[in-house]
Amino acid sequence: MQNKTNRQAEKIALTALLTALVAILSYFGGFIKIGGLASISLTLIPVVLGAALQGAWVGAWLGLVSGAVFFMTADAAFWFGLSIPGTVITVLLKGALSGLCAGLVYQLLAKKNRYLAVFASAVVAPVVNTGIFLLGCLVFFMDTVSAGALAEGTSVAAYLLVAFVGLNFVFELLANVILSPVILRLLNIRKKK
Repeated sequence: MQNKTNRQAEKIALTALLTALVAILSYFGGFIKIGGLASISLTLIPVVLGAALQGAWVGAWLGLVSGAVFFMTADAAFWFGLSIPGTVITVLLKGALSGLCAGLVYQLLAKKNRYLAVFASAVVAPVVNTGIFLLGCLVFFMDTVSAGALAEGTSVAAYLLVAFVGLNFVFELLANVILSPVILRLLNIRKKK
């Protein structure tokens, strides 16, 4: 009974720590810009770690926290100006689903190889996050996207990929793929000692 209580307390403490880390990274990540709209974000790293260490539902929770904190940033004002419901749905959905999918992929592959599982989860999280964002742009912000594409003299797809996704996705993907497996390995080494 004592062992089960200790494991539950450890899970709660780690989830709380990762929640705080996600909140801090979500809030302050918005201040580091690449180009006009894209912000550098390291938020998906603790989301992936939480999904791997604590399960898919904790990953979804961490992604949801990331989305909720976004509403307190300066970047949120731009998106709220386009569509409040569209922004809320897109941001919360992309956060929660990126964590949930990362956790499900980790659970699926962890039995074969935990480091392959975290690597795959580190790829899945930014892909889902960006994919849901692009779908949200098409569903809720198409007028703005079309106007921007017209002003730039390019296609809607090219405008979305360059203006809204661009380097942010590449940075998130690389940061996740490099750092998530390394941090998980360090945490597992520390746990064994």
